[in-house]
Amino acid sequence: MRVTQAQVNNDFSKGSMARNIIRMAVPMTVAQLINILYNVVDRMYLGRLPGHLALTGLGLCLPIISILMGFANLCGTGGAPLCSIHRGRGEQEEAERIMGNSFTLLLLFGLSLTAVCLLFRRPILYLFGASDLTFPYARDYLTIYILGTVFVMIGLGMNPFINAQGFSRMGMITVAVGAVVNIVLDPIFIFGLDMGVRGAALATVISQGCSAVWVLRFLTGRRAILKLRLSTLPLHSKRVRRILALGTSGFVMSMTNSLVQVLCNATLQACGGELYVAIMTVINSIREIVSMPVQGITSGCQPVLGYNYGSREYRRLRQGIRFTTVLAMAYSLTVWLLVLLLPGLLIRIFNDEPELIAAGIPALRLYFAAFFCMSFQFIGQSVFVGLGRSRQAVFFSLLRKAFIVAPLTLALPALGFGVDGVFLAEPVSNVVGGLACVITMYFMVYRPLGRLER
Repeated sequence: MRVTQAQVNNDFSKGSMARNIIRMAVPMTVAQLINILYNVVDRMYLGRLPGHLALTGLGLCLPIISILMGFANLCGTGGAPLCSIHRGRGEQEEAERIMGNSFTLLLLFGLSLTAVCLLFRRPILYLFGASDLTFPYARDYLTIYILGTVFVMIGLGMNPFINAQGFSRMGMITVAVGAVVNIVLDPIFIFGLDMGVRGAALATVISQGCSAVWVLRFLTGRRAILKLRLSTLPLHSKRVRRILALGTSGFVMSMTNSLVQVLCNATLQACGGELYVAIMTVINSIREIVSMPVQGITSGCQPVLGYNYGSREYRRLRQGIRFTTVLAMAYSLTVWLLVLLLPGLLIRIFNDEPELIAAGIPALRLYFAAFFCMSFQFIGQSVFVGLGRSRQAVFFSLLRKAFIVAPLTLALPALGFGVDGVFLAEPVSNVVGGLACVITMYFMVYRPLGRLER
């Protein structure tokens, strides 16, 4: 096979590991931040509507959105690292077949989820904590949003395959195209056309459609190293199992996030009412914003680590792990201090009601009490995924949310902590789950790689 200039430029076994990771991480971090704008901008605008019911209604939809994103991650974060490993081995054809099978799976999941959500949206929303007051807002948003599920699958699920080829700037542009469309359309639909939550959902669907078209144009165009071809779309059972096994980590993380959001909303609804559901929606929005850079850093390292692992460059692999750890921790400590020092300013980005701010400031400080430890989870998780260690990646995805946060969210309020117990569950999980993940990665991956160095 002829070696193209793009393949030479995106050979991660050459040059400084720090520079390779930064080259991937910076655009991917920007892309992650821009991606958050899809839903965060909706919350900003809806938070300016009178009262907080519209914001609360949107908050009730977030667990469902997390589930949809989980299925996109199942294929995207499962297939893309495998593409990097095979590309590092020089197996271009197999890398393309993995990408093609991932695309087919995304289409199948998208169509199935659209039908299920449309049929069962009412019982799902009430199960997830809706009341008679908030249900109309949640229903209006969700009905329109789920009509764009296929766009979400393609845009979010296929973008990692652009990054896996070393085109992180193009991956960033893919996300930016949709975000700009969303930012422009949101005020027009929400306020100009007086569509409220329906306008926010419609703007999001249109913007995701634009991102999906952009992704497909690139992956079928001449610039791509790995191309999306019709011949690679038929599913192969062994290939599908590999994709789903590795992608289960990202899927489980999204699903457990959804579970925790449901439990939090239901518990807060019972203990504190709609106000605290709105506060949790704001806190989740802030968490998404401040955690995205560290996710961008750790996601940016995955193609580089996977490529060097496939090339058996173990010394460089250890260098990459060390650099990612230092960079992620430096960022996490900095942003952790800023959040604890400026809670009121951050809350006002989404809502300026005095009652919500007064109750939200102590809740936010409690929730972020040990935020810096969450970077340990991202570091360990990214190494396991980048090297194809699916079992470890899945276990630690489950540990922090399903085995720590979920039980504590139910237990602590019952033990007399009230609504504070819901917010306290997060820092406990950050410390216990984060340390367990990074320590396991050190002894199972980093130290053994030292014995394999050339």
